[in-house]
Amino acid sequence: MKIAIGNDHAGTEYKLAIVGLLKSMDIEVINHGTDGTDGVDYADFIHPVATDVASGEADLGIVVCGSGNGACMTANKHQEIRAALCWNKEIVSLAREHNNANILGLPARFLAIPQALEMVRTFLDTPFEGGRHQRRIEKIPCY
Repeated sequence: MKIAIGNDHAGTEYKLAIVGLLKSMDIEVINHGTDGTDGVDYADFIHPVATDVASGEADLGIVVCGSGNGACMTANKHQEIRAALCWNKEIVSLAREHNNANILGLPARFLAIPQALEMVRTFLDTPFEGGRHQRRIEKIPCY
């Protein structure tokens, strides 16, 4: 499995912890995020994640910014992306099961790192249910 990850300055500490978790699980990581804490523009780090996931270069993506909103809004501009802004593992499960979310959006300023890591595990371990949900997600893109 290959995961693309991107973050702005608010998400650096979270990204580093997530990358450590992913590597401990033998998951390949494509790091598009900043490693610093100086202010940057999240879109510069999120578009490459969405591009990797949409093209199949990465299986899934994770994006982190202060509220998670800007990162998810940016990622969702890509037609094949379903980025879900999540704040607990139950929302993560539903985003995967019902919406086949392919990018997990995390709000760094509203989560503790252990909680974020648990959410990443849930994201990776939860399959899409398909069935009636497949019909619904096929109606999401605007072609």
